[in-house]
Amino acid sequence: MHPLLRAAADRRLGVFTAADARRAGYDHSEIRRLCGSGAWRRLRRGVYVAVEDLERAEATGRRRGLDALAVLVALGRPAAALSHLTACHLWDLPVPRAADPVVRLTDPSHSRTGRGFRVTCGPLDDGEVRTDGPFRLTAPARTLVDCAREVCLEDAVVAMDAALLRKRLTTAELVAAATRAARWPGGTRAARAVSLTDGRAESPLETRVRLRVVGAGLPAFDLQREVWADGRMIAVADLWFDESAVAVHVDGRVKYTDPWGDPGRVLWDEKRREDTVRRYDVGVVRVTSADLTPTGWPPLEARLRELTSRPGPAHRRFTTVRRPEGRLRTG
Repeated sequence: MHPLLRAAADRRLGVFTAADARRAGYDHSEIRRLCGSGAWRRLRRGVYVAVEDLERAEATGRRRGLDALAVLVALGRPAAALSHLTACHLWDLPVPRAADPVVRLTDPSHSRTGRGFRVTCGPLDDGEVRTDGPFRLTAPARTLVDCAREVCLEDAVVAMDAALLRKRLTTAELVAAATRAARWPGGTRAARAVSLTDGRAESPLETRVRLRVVGAGLPAFDLQREVWADGRMIAVADLWFDESAVAVHVDGRVKYTDPWGDPGRVLWDEKRREDTVRRYDVGVVRVTSADLTPTGWPPLEARLRELTSRPGPAHRRFTTVRRPEGRLRTG
């Protein structure tokens, strides 16, 4: 590839246009020949990528971003920004597994639907748009509110919790974005999601468990409570019911899939910690993803209801400390 074209492609994760190729000396027939041989791949009309760059993007999980960038370049609308679930993905926030792969954009004065993309006409203030490398996309707060106006409540709260945990934004920014969108279609849904958000949740499963507990009408609880006894921290409760002294631990898969760790050893250490906590008259409940299924939730809810209906120990041999924020887990 000519250095001029290589430089243009590198600025856009490998994506380049027919105009970029012509500036580097490639004529129409040569472009057709390179595409026909498989050396280049046509992503959109007039938008291409070298096959090695495409394979690299697929191997590193960036194919979705490459396709979004191709749409952005092909449309050639400077005021448009990638938005909704597309921007959520680019901000590395959780998106529903069954999310529509259509590339979403927002444009202040234009709407359009085409092959694999949809442009929504909507207002975009300067503070609601960010530039991240070659991407022009909606800021995290605007992105999350736009998603919450369309996706189910649980998925919206999962994404908001993750964004707060990763410090992509502040609660104040999220509230301000929801307030601005209050009269837009789905604005009430977005406000409802914001009201249920808590950035101390350390995994999507913790968020889903919290929402189930809220929905069950169980007693008030707190998140991320350290339990201390005999001068040492013996546990961290993902959910803590203070009146009944019940700790809920949510199993995240990260700690069991660490390639450098021993899953069996981790599970054994978890069991030992739980046994230690129980010796101090603390109730312990462990929750897995299977417990949130239609058959798994009813017995778990009944157990939680039973444990939290009892008073905690009259004499507490432990203390608890509230963590002001969650801690990002890594594999």
